[in-house]
Amino acid sequence: MKKYILLLSAFVIFLTSCGGSMSGQMAQQAKVDDSLIRVYLKANPQIKAVKDPSGLYYQIVKPGTGVAPTEGSTVTVNYTCSLMGGQLYDKGSNFSSPLSGLVKAWQIGVPHLKPGGNMILYVPSHLAYGVNGAGPIPENAVLTFDIDLISVQ
Repeated sequence: MKKYILLLSAFVIFLTSCGGSMSGQMAQQAKVDDSLIRVYLKANPQIKAVKDPSGLYYQIVKPGTGVAPTEGSTVTVNYTCSLMGGQLYDKGSNFSSPLSGLVKAWQIGVPHLKPGGNMILYVPSHLAYGVNGAGPIPENAVLTFDIDLISVQ
């Protein structure tokens, strides 16, 4: 596993040193992120994640019951955010927000849940904080969100 991550890290450094257009760099970063996620999932075969066309991978641990949220919904959740397979960056309990105001990965993934449900998102950087990062979250970070959907309004 460490060998794969080391190789992928070297690949990331190579790509970032190559220059090119911003959209080209974003497309290359998306490929790197997808490779990192696939290596992680392959090393953890107990994870049964589905890939969305956006590049987001998600695993429904418990689907929940009731009405699923839409982008116009306000959701209340418990969550954790960490680097994929690594350092915990953030967590929240009874966090409430309009879904439309959250990172794109949540807007894509959370509507697959219903209240009482739990999911894990494996998020390429362009669907989270991208090249800018956010606070302690580094630029181009591939993240994991563990989300318990408490309620939908």
